[in-house]
Amino acid sequence: MKKIVVVGGGASGLLAAGQAALSGADVLLLEKMKKPGNKILISGKGRCNITNDSDVHNHLSHFNRSGRFLHQAFARFFVPHLMEFFTENGLQLKTERGNRVFPANGKAQDVLHTLLRWLQQTGAKVECSKAVTGLHIEDDRVIGVFCGNQQIAADAVILATGGASYPATGSSGDGYNMARNAGHTIVPVRPALVPLVVKNHLQSLAGLDLRNTGVRVFVNGKRKKVEFGDLSFTRSGIGGPVILTLSKFVIEQLDKNRQVSVALDLKPALDDHKLDARLQRDFSTRHTEELQSVLRGLLPKQIIPLCLEQTGLSSTMLAGTISAKERTILKDWLKNVSFEISGYRPVREAIATAGGIKVKEVNPNTMESLIVQGLYVTGELLDIDADTGGYNLQAAFSTGWLAGRSAATSS
Repeated sequence: MKKIVVVGGGASGLLAAGQAALSGADVLLLEKMKKPGNKILISGKGRCNITNDSDVHNHLSHFNRSGRFLHQAFARFFVPHLMEFFTENGLQLKTERGNRVFPANGKAQDVLHTLLRWLQQTGAKVECSKAVTGLHIEDDRVIGVFCGNQQIAADAVILATGGASYPATGSSGDGYNMARNAGHTIVPVRPALVPLVVKNHLQSLAGLDLRNTGVRVFVNGKRKKVEFGDLSFTRSGIGGPVILTLSKFVIEQLDKNRQVSVALDLKPALDDHKLDARLQRDFSTRHTEELQSVLRGLLPKQIIPLCLEQTGLSSTMLAGTISAKERTILKDWLKNVSFEISGYRPVREAIATAGGIKVKEVNPNTMESLIVQGLYVTGELLDIDADTGGYNLQAAFSTGWLAGRSAATSS
């Protein structure tokens, strides 16, 4: 029986271990943390966005340039297979806006429990608190792993250690060093989906969530990107799904020393004419009320002080006394509140990392290294990253499934 060691108990590692065991191999999964799947538990804000119920073309359009590497993995194990896998193993799913798939009860913990229960049924063994410190390679072939002074022999090794984000969950970048020491080229690792830092950010906005917000990114004063979605203010700037989607582009521009700003459209459903009509109606029907009171019908209370400060309007002025010019100033602010971006949060706070093992050094049909025979790599270790929406987890599951099958069945 072929002996396979899987290094890392995240999404791709769990699926790889189970598939290898189902394919007839003797499988040992080594996880350095006390329990496997810690990053699964925090994904999707504790709800776990498992995948995106859309076609291959849509998935690949959300990945970086290296995303086409995933064609073969997706051809073998894709969204329908993954959703069927979970439902057959007792986890009910639901599809939300943007085709995002979650567990029906919204609990990431049940996703992990389903995976671990299935893994136990496959016969794969799991050892936790077992940190792999290196690969044992002889004559360009992996023959095992090192755990400190201990050597564990293997016919094949699946490296599924994850990226470098959220190191407290176990994803601390160990796999990059192992792959580099094995001879692989590592594309510089950087945050891919991460909150942005705003210059002169107001701490008072921290914790404020804005739904259905239009976001425009300006680079050196020119509009370059437009997105729409939910946004959150953090202690240092802005985050949330729409900002995470834009963050990789913003990071690339900042790293080229370009000036970046973000303009928010707080009323994207109303064009200038309709918004002006709405303001006239509100000011007319509530003409005896103070502006700060009328604004509560237009804005979250938390952001009203910023609105008044940046427009120069008095909080106590009566709505009926507001001039057409002042109304235009308010309308323009609602459609174009702007923030200068001064940086981004570190990779340890990123949902996903960009960079990693160069995909040209990995066989897309099997996930086996083209540098070291018997070594397979999966998930975020590869130089593939995608927008939010379930795409990254699907890539982890698909590459894990393919690596597990390939490692067990290769001659």
